[in-house]
Amino acid sequence: MTTEQRSFARRLRRRATPAEEVAWELLRNRRLDGLRFRRQVPLLGYTVDFICIERRLIVELDGVQHDNEQDYDTARTQEIERHGFTVLRFPNRQVLDDRDAVVAAIRAALRN
Repeated sequence: MTTEQRSFARRLRRRATPAEEVAWELLRNRRLDGLRFRRQVPLLGYTVDFICIERRLIVELDGVQHDNEQDYDTARTQEIERHGFTVLRFPNRQVLDDRDAVVAAIRAALRN
């Protein structure tokens, strides 16, 4: 990991979106089934929103900017999954409006 990647990840952590703040409250301090999640982590040349390394699970939150980046997001997800990770994507609106469904989906992925 380069210094530039590390600095970029720190900036993202300081400028979290409201949806990222909500998700972090759900995942931080081993609150979800005792598993450790980290946020804004450089991985394979990308910065992933949330990662549980122990279960090789990545949680990505998509704001409106992702509507125009679907091809990029698909390629990025495929590359990360080729390295043995599972990637879950949630729209920001879902995280803000239906936390229970988001947590249920993450738990289901963790069981698989």
